[in-house]
Amino acid sequence: MLIMNEKIKASEVHLTGVDGEDLGVVSREEALALAKKLKVDLVCTSLMSSPPPCKLVGAGAAKAQAQKDKQAGRRQEQGAKVKELRLTPHIEEHDYDTKKRQAEKLLGSGDAVQFVVKLSGSKEGQQARELLERLTKELAAFGTRESGIQVSGKQAAVKVNPK
Repeated sequence: MLIMNEKIKASEVHLTGVDGEDLGVVSREEALALAKKLKVDLVCTSLMSSPPPCKLVGAGAAKAQAQKDKQAGRRQEQGAKVKELRLTPHIEEHDYDTKKRQAEKLLGSGDAVQFVVKLSGSKEGQQARELLERLTKELAAFGTRESGIQVSGKQAAVKVNPK
């Protein structure tokens, strides 16, 4: 939880400036006046010490950071999801680029990607394998292959985990 501005009840706070400079122990009123003057928020970083350490943070930045931390915690709690991207062995270059971009975005956000190539003929297995090899090589900067490429019956698949 975020305690900021008038919600801080301590009579004295240990203040840190906008650029991280130590401003020492000041009264709560003095800290609030300085925050108003600089058009920033006064944010309490911990309630475990006396006087509590407080920071001057750009207006709205503290709330945005708290929300970002909350989302990151929620994502970590849920774990990585596996998203499936389907391809065909005879994919056009433009469509290939689109699928690669989608995969980069998914891997960048922390999700694993399962590539599935649908096969219709018996000769397409080798093409599918080459396509998946090329894709995983080009995505090496974003993720690593979990296992080898599995070609079975009507599909070829490979899973890529984020780095």
